[in-house]
Amino acid sequence: MSVAKTQFKRDWFILTSLVSKDFKLKYRRSVLGVLWSVLNPLLMMIVLSAVFSVVFRGSVDGPFPVYLILGMTLFTFMSDATSGAMGSIIDSAPLIKKIRINKMLFPLEKVLFALLNYAISLIAVALVMLFFQVAPTINLLLVPVLLAYLFMFSLGLGLLLSSLSVFFRDIMHLWGVILTAWTYATPLFYSVDILPDWMVSVMQFNPMYYYVTYFRDVAMYGITPSLMQNIICFGCGAIALVIGALVFRKQQKKFILYV
Repeated sequence: MSVAKTQFKRDWFILTSLVSKDFKLKYRRSVLGVLWSVLNPLLMMIVLSAVFSVVFRGSVDGPFPVYLILGMTLFTFMSDATSGAMGSIIDSAPLIKKIRINKMLFPLEKVLFALLNYAISLIAVALVMLFFQVAPTINLLLVPVLLAYLFMFSLGLGLLLSSLSVFFRDIMHLWGVILTAWTYATPLFYSVDILPDWMVSVMQFNPMYYYVTYFRDVAMYGITPSLMQNIICFGCGAIALVIGALVFRKQQKKFILYV
């Protein structure tokens, strides 16, 4: 037990140190610093609202900017988490070659760092909801549950991508294309109600559709997600995490030969 406790303390120290380092590096020499995590989603919301509100506003229930920023910030968390985790093993090659270390800490740290930035961006979400007079409800207490589901999903994908990218560097380029396509395949700035039936059927296979819908239900519409919604969101996260962890554990001994 004492050995496990010592190992946990060591891993926790490394993890928090890596998050702190990334946080400092991101905002180093920036005049506004951490405020950019609030300003970025606000500015993106303004630009995208100006572009898409004319076309899609009529299909959305409630204020379009609120609808947009809820989906956009959640998707950005997943995108940042997986993209960061994907290159974490390669970027940490000097450290991996020098000392024995739990390699899973590197993709985990990137997902935690993305979660930290997302938490800060929720200030922007709150400001937009306040501006458009979207009243909070008790269902907002379910947001941490949603984030737990999405954290599992993002970490699972991150572990898988970080493993594969060590052996196939092309994945690092391909993932950017996949994320772009995934952005348009997820109802971030449009409603599924405008889609034909066959596209709605295809949408059922998109995990981010369920996470985004869950967030809008609890934050914008005050709807309590159904048991089935929770099962699907948890299931997607659990499956991704199990697959990612299994692949990572199987391949991690080979990392030092390829990084």
